[in-house]
Amino acid sequence: MGYTAIVDYGVGNLKSVTNAMHYLGLATRITSDPGELERADAIILPGVGAFPDAADKLCAAGLDKLVAAQGEKKPILGICLGMQLLFDRGEEVRECKGLSLVGGCVRKIETNFKLPHIGWNSLSFPNSSPLFDGVEEGSYVYFVHSFCGVASDPATVIAQTDYGVPVTAAVQKGNVYGCQFHPEKSGEVGLQILRNFGGLNK
Repeated sequence: MGYTAIVDYGVGNLKSVTNAMHYLGLATRITSDPGELERADAIILPGVGAFPDAADKLCAAGLDKLVAAQGEKKPILGICLGMQLLFDRGEEVRECKGLSLVGGCVRKIETNFKLPHIGWNSLSFPNSSPLFDGVEEGSYVYFVHSFCGVASDPATVIAQTDYGVPVTAAVQKGNVYGCQFHPEKSGEVGLQILRNFGGLNK
């Protein structure tokens, strides 16, 4: 039976993502084992905390190059900090290399609104993506972040939100997807997004 591998590299809310996937009847394995990641039908890269800490831990576990290589072969979904790691680099605390699966960088949100941005915000879709099949424009999802991805190619931005300024909410490049928000904490809308991701490898 196929499964989605949830990358365990010491940074991430693994349980809530796993629970949401299981609720949808989607098989998962929490793992840092390279073989299990290679055999998986799809990969979820979660993450909470600061960009350089997460990048260092991913690299120390020997998983940075592996995850990047798997993006050529199968669907990958980065969630929150996991999405930020998909970019070329981050500017949080210190400049740090990302996985370079999506062109661009991660910067502090330049807004007059209070940071971190915590709460429910609506989505708009500048470019279509199967990740949002069945999700209506204006649907609300749950965010917790102070930094956001700034894509070098606008075509890779598949969802935006507004927090005093436009903020990248989701990206896609080929098999690689990222959500700045937490689909596993976003009710029925989030479950539909995870359901869509689970169907990408069918």
